[in-house]
Amino acid sequence: MSEQAQQAEAPVFAIEKIYLKDLSVEVPNAPQIFLEQTAPQIEVQLNNQSTIVSEGVYQTVMTVVVKAKIGDKTAFLVEAHQAGIFRMANVPQEAMEPMLAVGCPNILFPYMRETVSEAVTRAGFPALYLQPVNFEAMYLQQREQAQAQQEQPTH
Repeated sequence: MSEQAQQAEAPVFAIEKIYLKDLSVEVPNAPQIFLEQTAPQIEVQLNNQSTIVSEGVYQTVMTVVVKAKIGDKTAFLVEAHQAGIFRMANVPQEAMEPMLAVGCPNILFPYMRETVSEAVTRAGFPALYLQPVNFEAMYLQQREQAQAQQEQPTH
């Protein structure tokens, strides 16, 4: 096989664009919430979704919702959608799902982490740094759950 033919078949993965798709910040109990001396309880929800944009082009959107409460009052609520457009070619079919569920989120996460920290700071609170996420473990857990649901008999 010629060198040119081998290069044509080599897997391709490229970042086309990384962008902030949506950002919402709410401080519903301001200004009174800033007088509270108690540290807020933080709840973080994380989700990823990938879609096909065109042949060989995919969009992955990472959604993070961070809710901080002091007692029964919401201190702040941040919802961010960090997105990326990725080009993939000659990637084996069995590698596509892991690339979209693990590889792309690993690329987007540092951008999301910075976005959330800056939004929380601009809302008047101390910086909040999202803890590192093991996207591979999340992917494997989701696959196991999907397999378990498929194996359950339907009545």
